[in-house]
Amino acid sequence: MKKVLISLFAMAFLLVSVPAFSADINLARTSTLETILKNKQLRVGFESGYMPFEMTNTNGQYMGFDVDMAKALAKSMGVKYAPINTAWDGIIPGLVTDKYDIIISGITCNQERNLAVNFSDPYIVVGQTILLNNKHKGVVKSYKDLNDPKFTIVSRLGTTGEQAAQRMIPRATYKSFEAEAEAAMEVIQGNADALIYDLPFCQIMQAQHGNGKTIFLDTPFTYEPLAMAIKKGDPDFLNFLNNFLRQYKNDGRYERSYNKWFKTSDWQDNIKK
Repeated sequence: MKKVLISLFAMAFLLVSVPAFSADINLARTSTLETILKNKQLRVGFESGYMPFEMTNTNGQYMGFDVDMAKALAKSMGVKYAPINTAWDGIIPGLVTDKYDIIISGITCNQERNLAVNFSDPYIVVGQTILLNNKHKGVVKSYKDLNDPKFTIVSRLGTTGEQAAQRMIPRATYKSFEAEAEAAMEVIQGNADALIYDLPFCQIMQAQHGNGKTIFLDTPFTYEPLAMAIKKGDPDFLNFLNNFLRQYKNDGRYERSYNKWFKTSDWQDNIKK
């Protein structure tokens, strides 16, 4: 009797597990990983111009913190790195319509975007900070002090900087710009009072152009993890990316890249103007 029961249990287990196993195999076969390996290239979507994550040098080549990581990812797969520079406002639609395999472009993994794409584990955490015109020195000490219609604050259209400005400083007069550098120059030239944008960018603009013109309020007032984005429904690719990140962040490559782009300024002379 005991043998009969064991046999019946085994048959039931097979009947349940075989369809599930087949489904897993089919899901793996449709993974973007398979497409990348078949095509022998990793197509990476990004928008050049976000210092120090992705930029274009004077020779027309792409460079930056994200670019280093994307190249290392392609190498770990044994495929060619294929950069695809695209406009920010169409970067997620471009992924969904298969113009590239992945987005590595300083993209914040917030809940709104997560409805359209899947994110890897974060690889760096940044936050919104303030680049303030020097005339407000000692008066404006945090984003709360800017919440008044007499202040004109700026950021880049369609970014988390814009979202933070509108959500957390709603009473201020807000203006958006197509490029973060353009918005920063409005503050530097005295046409606006404050730029709301990611810490690394504000830090660089202060170092390059801010002497005597701006003040950098460098304590982030938002929490913004940056991650790689892929199409939804691809657990195999997501698993690969998270394992890659663990390796990349702990074998010295991440630290070397971080030190180069965030702790030195030699590369700034090589940016295409």
